[in-house]
Amino acid sequence: MAASKFPSTSGSTPILPISQPLLSSPAARVFVSKVSEGVKNAMYRRRPWLELVDHNAFSKPESLVEATSRIRRNWTYFRINYVIMLCSVVACSLLSHLVSLFFLLVLLGGWSFLYFFRTEPLVLYGRRFSEREILGILSVLSIVIVFLTDVGSVLISSLMFGMAIICVHGAFRAPEDLFLEEQPATAGFMSFTANAPVQPAVATYV
Repeated sequence: MAASKFPSTSGSTPILPISQPLLSSPAARVFVSKVSEGVKNAMYRRRPWLELVDHNAFSKPESLVEATSRIRRNWTYFRINYVIMLCSVVACSLLSHLVSLFFLLVLLGGWSFLYFFRTEPLVLYGRRFSEREILGILSVLSIVIVFLTDVGSVLISSLMFGMAIICVHGAFRAPEDLFLEEQPATAGFMSFTANAPVQPAVATYV
């Protein structure tokens, strides 16, 4: 059994790790700082929305190969915009299913308060739970909420619908007029949160 990182606690009174605000813990501050930095970086790299919906740039692809190539190139260029669109579709879907939203918030809150940002031991009625036990309980709870309620179906259906919108746009949006920046070979789906903002080049006229 993994050794606990918290001091022993005696007594029969239930002790919950809520003696200090969640966001005051060092882990929470680091997490919030990284998320804030990633969001700012993503907003800096976002393309103009008018460029995304320019009706003069839409045309029917000649073949499936061309459609696939367009989707790949448009994803490279409009990646931030597409992620925002996908998150918006998921958010709207959850807002239209309040019960699923409630269960999802309960699940996220449980992981945040009881595992990720907890700074004190979790003791209930004189019994202290180890890290492995808490992880197991939260994992089982996650499986139950995601697969035995509507949360899983709502998330999957909204993600599929959002990806369908992105694929349709990417297939019909001709990318010939787009300036495609060189992307690193290891760039992934969420790489925009890690890359540093690239300053635009300034043209010099002689």
